[in-house]
Amino acid sequence: MATERTLSILKPDATRRNITGKINDKIESASLRIIAQKRLWLTRSQAETFYSVHSSHSFFNDLCTFMTSGPVVVQVLEGENAIANYRAVMGATNPANANPGTIRKEFAESIEANSVHGSDSAETASNEIKFFFSDLEIVG
Repeated sequence: MATERTLSILKPDATRRNITGKINDKIESASLRIIAQKRLWLTRSQAETFYSVHSSHSFFNDLCTFMTSGPVVVQVLEGENAIANYRAVMGATNPANANPGTIRKEFAESIEANSVHGSDSAETASNEIKFFFSDLEIVG
């Protein structure tokens, strides 16, 4: 097993409902350490740049609108197989398909307002972490 880092975003639906602590408890209970964290409000430009991989999809505009609708909490998580581990803790993108006990099953409001984002690969994680954090902000 390898120690990895991954990016986590607690989305506007989670911050609006003040459940970031409950989500962080699930993250930490899964043996993932939060080694960087900050709360911010994405601009439209930042959201479009961050989600540019989805720019050709029909949901892109709605995604960017949602992600700029309120503050988010961005985090760097670290742990053994952190990427796969966090994806398992998050649950399926569609909360209706998520396993019991996962973040999305317990907290998501819809497929769009599904409370969290997590990197899907090591390369993506590296790029996403660099998008939000400098090396000085990550305390491992």
